[in-house]
Amino acid sequence: MFPTISTVLLAAFIPIAVGFIYYNPKVLGGVWMRASGMTEEKMKGTNMLVIFGVSLLLSFVLGFIMFSLTVHQTDIYSLHAGDQGFRVEGSATMYQINELMNEYRERFRTFGHGALHGAVIGLFVVLPVLGTNALFERKNGTYIFVNVGYWVICLSLMGGVLCQWG
Repeated sequence: MFPTISTVLLAAFIPIAVGFIYYNPKVLGGVWMRASGMTEEKMKGTNMLVIFGVSLLLSFVLGFIMFSLTVHQTDIYSLHAGDQGFRVEGSATMYQINELMNEYRERFRTFGHGALHGAVIGLFVVLPVLGTNALFERKNGTYIFVNVGYWVICLSLMGGVLCQWG
């Protein structure tokens, strides 16, 4: 079970779209600039096309792992892996997996379920990672709050989209 490329691409645009709003100076952009030490001078002269292009690529990669973290049915195929790798189609194990998938394919495949998993990933993966980095970078709590808040929102929306339509 794999997500559709179009759904992953849609999910990959979420961090960019949310970032345009979230980091707008009228929302939290000014707070982020002060907390991170970013200035207008530092922002000038950067190649924004490269920044957004690489960000989109990384978000695309993130979309694939988010799918496997929000859609539980992807895990069932790991039951079929053995020491010899995947067994051939038509085996008794594959028959059982197909029967399970027919029965449970759509279970927990809602936007809300995916969004919940995205929020949990944001709080229990992103917060410790960014929080640790921020401590060593000597950043304050505002910096952590702003950046983790952004990722909790993004991962919630990505998880929702991928779980519902992936």
